[in-house]
Amino acid sequence: MTNKYVQQKDTAAWILQVWASFILATSGTAIGIIYLPVDNWIKSFMGMGLTFSVGSAFTLAKTIRDNYESGRISARLDEAKVEKLLADHHPLDK
Repeated sequence: MTNKYVQQKDTAAWILQVWASFILATSGTAIGIIYLPVDNWIKSFMGMGLTFSVGSAFTLAKTIRDNYESGRISARLDEAKVEKLLADHHPLDK
């Protein structure tokens, strides 16, 4: 049985771009919160919001990836079952 599924691997440039954009966006927002002309308790509240937003974004990305990979595994199992049934089936045997 040949492997029809190709393992995708991201390039080093893509990984660098993803991390750079994440660090830039998060640090830019954090610096913006720090320099807001408001009381510290408001800054703390906004910092907590930023922290929870980043955490929930990671959780969402992981959940989507896990569901996608689970679907691929299920498809492989279904394909293997069909191939076994076809291999075991002999139309001339009764």
